[in-house]
Amino acid sequence: MEPGDNSPSLKADCSNCCGICCVALYFSSSEGFPQDKKTGDPCRHLQPDSRCAIYSKLQEQELKGCMAFDCFGAGQKVTTVSFAGLDWRKSSELAQAMFDVFLIMRHLHEMQWYLSDALRQSSARPIYRDLQDMLKETEEVTLLSPSEIIGLDMDALRGRVNKLLLITSELVRTNTFGAAREMTKKKMRRGALLMGADLRKHDLRGANLRGSCLIAADFRGADLTAADLIGADFRDTDIRGTNLSRSLFFTQSQVNAARGDHSTRLPEGLEYPRWWPQ
Repeated sequence: MEPGDNSPSLKADCSNCCGICCVALYFSSSEGFPQDKKTGDPCRHLQPDSRCAIYSKLQEQELKGCMAFDCFGAGQKVTTVSFAGLDWRKSSELAQAMFDVFLIMRHLHEMQWYLSDALRQSSARPIYRDLQDMLKETEEVTLLSPSEIIGLDMDALRGRVNKLLLITSELVRTNTFGAAREMTKKKMRRGALLMGADLRKHDLRGANLRGSCLIAADFRGADLTAADLIGADFRDTDIRGTNLSRSLFFTQSQVNAARGDHSTRLPEGLEYPRWWPQ
């Protein structure tokens, strides 16, 4: 993977996965999944060929948890690389290890996505080498054996990555709009609770919304250039006509969870959900 390139390796490819996400994850029907399901139990809609029996009906049945989920390409990496094409159904003795590795791999691929995004930011040039080295190291970690991946100190690795992402965020937001503008965003702070808020008239360029609760908030027509959106909750957030093309750390999962249409401007590498109106 080239630095700054959110390549297909970081996008889900269900055709090269054995349906791990439908087994390894805990599901709750209250969160938009088909059923309450324990970790390690297959979803009742998972077919023998690893396809979802109701994939075409997810929107109709309002299964928002399934619609929003994205593995960042971890599923096919675990299936084809970590376990060399083995299927958890046929290798029951390896099933639990496969599930454990998948949960870790998804975090590793997510970190790669953020690092790649950081490398696309011209303002991050002062730490470009550090970002490149961190991306290379994280990619190499994903190629370790299953037992080595399970034994990783993820907290330490995540801390090192997050430090670089925080620096990137500060560089981009400050260089784009200046430090003084940040002081005017008392309400638009990291971790803000903005559920259902009407934010259409706010100047959100360069805002720090990382980790914010934006459930059902109204961003129609807003400009989120250089806004840090890492970890923000976009469930049912209205982003019709919103400019997200130069937002920081926005993911496909956040896109999938939101309400938008083809007037929404997305960052490079992200796709319009098939259920969005034209």
